[in-house]
Amino acid sequence: MKNVPKIDLGLTGYDELFMNDTERMETKLPHIYDIPLELIDDFPGHPFKVRDDEDMMQLVESVKERGIITPVTLRPKEDGRYEIVSGHRRKKACELAGFETVKAEVREMTRDEAIILMVESNFQRSQILPSEKAFAYKMKLDAMKRQGSRTDLTLCQSGTKSRTDQLLGEQVGESARSVQRYIRLTELIPELLDLVDNKKLQFTVAVDISYIDKEVQEWIYEYICDTGFIKPKQIAALRNQLNDGPINQIQMLSIFNNCVMAKKVSRSLTFSEKKLTKYFPDDYTAKDMEQVIESLLEKWMQEQSC
Repeated sequence: MKNVPKIDLGLTGYDELFMNDTERMETKLPHIYDIPLELIDDFPGHPFKVRDDEDMMQLVESVKERGIITPVTLRPKEDGRYEIVSGHRRKKACELAGFETVKAEVREMTRDEAIILMVESNFQRSQILPSEKAFAYKMKLDAMKRQGSRTDLTLCQSGTKSRTDQLLGEQVGESARSVQRYIRLTELIPELLDLVDNKKLQFTVAVDISYIDKEVQEWIYEYICDTGFIKPKQIAALRNQLNDGPINQIQMLSIFNNCVMAKKVSRSLTFSEKKLTKYFPDDYTAKDMEQVIESLLEKWMQEQSC
């Protein structure tokens, strides 16, 4: 059976849906208001894209039939307007559905509290682009660092001090190194970042490019557009040359061409049966050992690309 796409509606408990304000006050639940859409501003620097795709069209149809099930979260502004913290897709769906208001929970919170909530709520999505992760990680990490005096952000479970990127990594299921590598992507020019999102530029190569000056990044983008590829060894050679001083675009092209034209190194490799068999049970055939080795190499390659 074909899988039916899931829509992120953010379901709320059944009993909670039908509570009045008095019942909400008694249970200490937040008050829900109908806020005009025209008074709501997007979150500054919101890193998650709101796409007019099939999922959005399904969400619009759902909103037309039932309204939004979970209210959006807003933060009041000094000018009387509101800033949306959580629920950008639901707000957009209401707009497309022709609604004038949206049900919202209005919460007083600091900028850093709002950033952390915004990132955490959006990480419930099923698909997140590398660029979205990159800017979301950066925003949340910066907010966590500014809140460094708070015990829950500076101590790990054992009570010992821990690096903020490590704490963030634990929260999002990544290593501290992966968090930092994603954040490096924020140093790319937008054109190169789009290539990463569209899987036309390898993640690890993009991280290496992020250490290069923006002007040279533009030359790299032109090269990729012209040739359709960029190899890790080309970027490695370019970075080595840049360590000696600035270069021009012609020199960069010469470096890239030399890498492409360089003869392949002979890599004939042979393992003796004695070396291999000591790692396998006696009843393993040559085919069995080959499959295990290929599986381990595949896993190693995946780890290198993270």
